[in-house]
Amino acid sequence: MNTDTRTSRRRFLQQTTATAAGAALAAGLNLSLVPAVHAQGDDVLKIALIGCGGRGKGAAQNNLNACERTKIVAVADAFERNAKEAAEMFKVPADKTFWGLDAYKKAIAADIDLVITAAPPGFRPLHYKAAIEAGKHVFMEKPCCVDAPGYRSLVETNQLADKKGLKVGVGLQRRHNKQYVNGIAQIHDGKFGDLILLQAYWNGDGIWWRDAEEGWSEMRKQVHNWYHYCWLSGDNICEQHIHNLDVCNWAKGAHPVEANGMGGDQLRRALFPGTQIFDHHFVEFTYPDGMKMYSQCRHVRNCFNRVDEYTYGTKGHGNMRADGDVKDAHGLDFKYGDFDQEHYTLVEAIRRNLPYSEGHYGATSSMTAILGRMATYSGNIVKWDEAVEKGKCEAPGMENFTWDSTPPVVPDQDGIYPGAIPGIYNPFA
Repeated sequence: MNTDTRTSRRRFLQQTTATAAGAALAAGLNLSLVPAVHAQGDDVLKIALIGCGGRGKGAAQNNLNACERTKIVAVADAFERNAKEAAEMFKVPADKTFWGLDAYKKAIAADIDLVITAAPPGFRPLHYKAAIEAGKHVFMEKPCCVDAPGYRSLVETNQLADKKGLKVGVGLQRRHNKQYVNGIAQIHDGKFGDLILLQAYWNGDGIWWRDAEEGWSEMRKQVHNWYHYCWLSGDNICEQHIHNLDVCNWAKGAHPVEANGMGGDQLRRALFPGTQIFDHHFVEFTYPDGMKMYSQCRHVRNCFNRVDEYTYGTKGHGNMRADGDVKDAHGLDFKYGDFDQEHYTLVEAIRRNLPYSEGHYGATSSMTAILGRMATYSGNIVKWDEAVEKGKCEAPGMENFTWDSTPPVVPDQDGIYPGAIPGIYNPFA
């Protein structure tokens, strides 16, 4: 990004709207002909929550915190207990409380306007596609997919959402954090000069482990303990580190074209023999102009911890946040913290019929994380185009899964699940 092409602050703040509008027009959508949904906020926006775990209930509460005249009217979860807890929390009637692996279909079929989808990430492309095909606006948590086929599905569904004039929000909340919006604007304005290097970190102690109940099928065990299986979480590089990778792509204005990396799972497996994912990843991403982004994420206690992003340029370096008076891409004020703000801006876009297409960068940042995982699992250089075209499907046949189905991975006689071995693992088969 040289001086002549550097984006001005004003242009940056308009970028999201312009990009979304361009995508809609390219899809043949005349925005002036799209009927405003709940124009002027004249009635209640009805919401279905799909995925009633901690983040799902949290996202629904974030919406209610920030938005007027919204109501959770249907809930769905794979597990009966989770669905009923959410129904009690949001006062949803029994006939709109659904559970089972196909419960999402019933929630989407209810009389609703907006879907909040926060089930395990492996199911995200399936739930997103069903909601958009049904003509519903969507807020989906991150990551938006865990493999290349999921990414390709997202791209197609995003195009359909644009064509239908549906609004899509994504739970990459840093995009709605005032300090990040201001900081990235300053980077685009040349605060650090021409960019030379980016760094991304999500190093922490680790995450939960959920024991199964007696008599559960293997599928039920894995969906309950979903973080520990690649087909459901995408590994921690996708599930958490995506936030930092998204910020770096945002600062650069591009996505990487290749990655190489290393990682392993020795400590996690020692603590949790039933896990399948790595406990640390380091990736060197390369952008189209050859610039590098160094990325690390780790789930190991008593080690160096950091969750942040840094920019290095010809005029200096620093993190990507800054104080300042700034509005969001639609000229809306930052009224709330980022977890609430992202719901406020989505609902305002629905009510004002503003272009709103966060699914595009949600898909790209999710694929960036997948690219990194493919590199660390294999130990080899992986190219973006080849990864998108040929990357393996982690869960074939997911749309037909039941509790009695055999999961994509199963343990051996010692209870050990197959894991990636760099140098042996093939990310394309």
